[in-house]
Amino acid sequence: MIDTTPAVQAFRSSILHCVRDPGEQDDTAVEYLEDGLLLVSGGRVEAIGPADELLKNLPDSISVQDYRGKLIVPGFIDTHVHYPQTDMIASYGSQLLEWLNNYTFPTERQFSDAAHAADTADFFISELLRNGTTSALVLGTVHTESVDAFFETARRRGLRMIAGKVLMDRNCPEYLRDTPETGYSDSKALIERWHGQARLQYAITPRFAPTSTERQLQLAGQLAAEHPDTFVHTHVAENVREVEWVAELFPKSRSYLDVYDQFNLLRDRSVLAHCIHLDTEDRKRLASSGAAMAFCPTSNLFLGSGLFDLSAAQSVGARVGLGTDVGAGTSFSMLQTLSEAYKVSQMAGQSLSPYRALYLATLGSARSLYIDEHVGNLAVNKEADFVLLDWQSTPLLSRRMQAAKTLKEKLFALFMLGDDRAVRKTFIQGQCAHDRDAG
Repeated sequence: MIDTTPAVQAFRSSILHCVRDPGEQDDTAVEYLEDGLLLVSGGRVEAIGPADELLKNLPDSISVQDYRGKLIVPGFIDTHVHYPQTDMIASYGSQLLEWLNNYTFPTERQFSDAAHAADTADFFISELLRNGTTSALVLGTVHTESVDAFFETARRRGLRMIAGKVLMDRNCPEYLRDTPETGYSDSKALIERWHGQARLQYAITPRFAPTSTERQLQLAGQLAAEHPDTFVHTHVAENVREVEWVAELFPKSRSYLDVYDQFNLLRDRSVLAHCIHLDTEDRKRLASSGAAMAFCPTSNLFLGSGLFDLSAAQSVGARVGLGTDVGAGTSFSMLQTLSEAYKVSQMAGQSLSPYRALYLATLGSARSLYIDEHVGNLAVNKEADFVLLDWQSTPLLSRRMQAAKTLKEKLFALFMLGDDRAVRKTFIQGQCAHDRDAG
């Protein structure tokens, strides 16, 4: 197929992105252009600025895509999500351990079938794009077929994605069990096949400490040492009963987090989901290692796991990103996830400003995944993954916007009331990958 994409593309709209972490006070950490122009060339941002200034020097041959009245933001980045759990989202009842046995493990059994894995991966990625998510850290299943299917779909669609095969050699059904040696060799083969291909990267993925023996965790740490630019992706301290179980299984470890530290799995590019039931020493160690926390509010509320302490994470300088954690998480929408993150913060007596919320879903998540040199905001030469948001996507939002007096008020209302309907278009490297109104 002949590429007919113009050498330079121009997008006119309101534009908002973070240039650094705004915390709760620093409004100068965001750049907002009421009438902005975004120029894209070769899939990267060539220029960004006020439309009246950039249009003066824009050749007449370049057609401007005019989206005035809408808002362009960087693509959302999901730091923790299970693609095989797409079909079991919103499964009723129980807390973490029962939920895994009742729903998760039987669902994941199906992913030995490459055709089923490919079909699910295709739907999953379409759903991400429909919700404005352009990059994610994704768990497969224990089956290599699940990872091959996901990466092949992501490569075909040109996405920046990180994923890996789950490692489990105990405390799970026999039909989902690997061994330390097969887990190591299968993961190594997947790294060699996919890591660094196109925009794809690999994550070494022990599911969580209880489902891996010490030998499996040892080999996972060895694999991480052999491939230092890969990721490590797992869960920690999600549920009180889970934490107690880990203490029984690993009596020599000071804490749940310390289990991973002892097996050299705590480092930069390590991402640990949940991080609810950590103490101060754990948080400091996690931050100093360069690892990141994935804040998964909808999942934590759905399973009754607890409230993430964002202020405590900030106080030790930990990297924090946002995760939907589908299928325990109840929505692919990062807008809805931000709504729940705000409520979790409220319950904990903390605050989450609209600009900090935007940071968590974009540049903060990119920094957590060490991909902020590529994505996370719309700085010049970044990959042009971005979302066109519709302030008036529903009658309620439209009415609420009429009463909003400031950008912060509008943005906060969008996060509280928005969902996939607010995503007008999603762009991958400057190309439209989802159009809400098409067909």
